[in-house]
Amino acid sequence: MTDYFELFWQATTGYFNWFVGQITFSTSDGLWGNYFYFLMIISLTFFGLELINPWRKEQPKFRQDFWLDAFYMFFNFFLFSIVAFAGLSHLAVEMLNDFLALIGIANLMAIQVGNLPAWVQLLLLFVVKDFIEWTIHRLLHWSPWLWEFHKVHHSVKQMGFAAHLRYHWMENVVYKSLEYIPLALIGFSLSDFFLVHAVAIAIGHWNHANFNVNIGPLKYIFNNPAMHIWHHAKDLPGDRKFGVNFGLSLSVWDYLFGTNYIPKDGKDIELGFPNDENFPSDFVRQNLKGFGIKKEN
Repeated sequence: MTDYFELFWQATTGYFNWFVGQITFSTSDGLWGNYFYFLMIISLTFFGLELINPWRKEQPKFRQDFWLDAFYMFFNFFLFSIVAFAGLSHLAVEMLNDFLALIGIANLMAIQVGNLPAWVQLLLLFVVKDFIEWTIHRLLHWSPWLWEFHKVHHSVKQMGFAAHLRYHWMENVVYKSLEYIPLALIGFSLSDFFLVHAVAIAIGHWNHANFNVNIGPLKYIFNNPAMHIWHHAKDLPGDRKFGVNFGLSLSVWDYLFGTNYIPKDGKDIELGFPNDENFPSDFVRQNLKGFGIKKEN
């Protein structure tokens, strides 16, 4: 028990020191690999695009809940890890490894990709990770319990880049837990994960931004604002009650599995979910959702 506590504490303090080092440039990452400043740059870039050429021109420049979503961005990416997630996730991995060792499994790696060209490794990681997350995203809509957490993301009423990162802290736990073992079966380096994650963040910002460009046939491969807006539609046909357009970075999964839905130009459709007028509007109450609190009908 003491060893596990020490692992938790070391991971938590290690993450905090890394975070401070990112802000102060005192880590070895420099600007390349600096997650904090990458997030700032990509966020300011899309905010600038929203100001210069907004898709919904009548929407306020500082849209409804802009600052709430900005706080969510910092909380979900940094503060939550400092408070608990970095330590708990590291502890969970060590406990899983200890359990596997008891049954004679040294590690989970089943597929060796280290000998493949670097660009193939990156492409493989990007595609596999996105498909796993597409599957988890569908689960968030299908499971009544998980949907209560996911409602936080769908409570957005005016779309903008920062809405990408408005989500319940339990989604961090669900995604990371369910994708860990499949990804651990393949041998990828940490630098691969950073690059792929950075690309996914950029695409996710664009999907939610009040900025759109026609990408032609690439819309059948990559997610985009014209497609993702329908994922947030308040009103959907009865045969689509579990949602549509679940793609995070890639739209191809929705076209392959028949969950695509773009009936018309949706830039001005109402966003949300049925009875969302009863949903909490503040950060604290939103993040208490899903823990036995009375559900909306």
